[in-house]
Amino acid sequence: MKRILAAAAIVLCVCIPASAHRLDEYLQGTLISVEKDWMRAQIDLTPGVSVFPVLIADIDTNGDGAISETERHAYAGRVLRDLSISIDGHRLTPRLVSLAFPAVEEMKEGRGEIRIELDAALPRGGPDRKLVFEDRHQSRIAAYQVNCLVPQDPDIRIASQHRNYSQSFYELSYVQTGAQSAVPDFAGFTDSAMPLGALALLLSVRLALLWGGRGRAKR
Repeated sequence: MKRILAAAAIVLCVCIPASAHRLDEYLQGTLISVEKDWMRAQIDLTPGVSVFPVLIADIDTNGDGAISETERHAYAGRVLRDLSISIDGHRLTPRLVSLAFPAVEEMKEGRGEIRIELDAALPRGGPDRKLVFEDRHQSRIAAYQVNCLVPQDPDIRIASQHRNYSQSFYELSYVQTGAQSAVPDFAGFTDSAMPLGALALLLSVRLALLWGGRGRAKR
């Protein structure tokens, strides 16, 4: 997974003009991948030289010039809280998978990159799915970029991607064949293939309708 994300990040960086990451911006590049039961994302956050003082003040809360493990995880928690991720209208709760921080000197020079990896479990759904990703972290100084990876699962096919101008809002539509709906569809069963419980239920409903119709006829 990490090798695939790294390769995709290289391709993404090649496609981005060099001027995209200016000195006065906090570049936040996100790569998303979807599976049948999970979504995963890698967020790379690179502060420009001019915005580094704003960022370090937010991370180094005790002002000692170093970033402790506690401060790193506290900052990652704030990033996750500033994200909104949903699938088919259902809000997801992202989970921190891994976290990597560069040296403070690297960030000060505009070269350091904070990397946050997260995932979230997906509820069951139909074949047509829509994932929405919104990033509001440090929106005053942020420059957002969002893309997705080609799914490894052959049953998943990307249909479309939509972004707003700033790319703080991203919508991914994809088709998932072989998906099971949360509501059973009995229409596809033949009498021989239908489970006995489902067949009994349908027969009961049919009998109730017949008796109801007879009762109305008698009246």
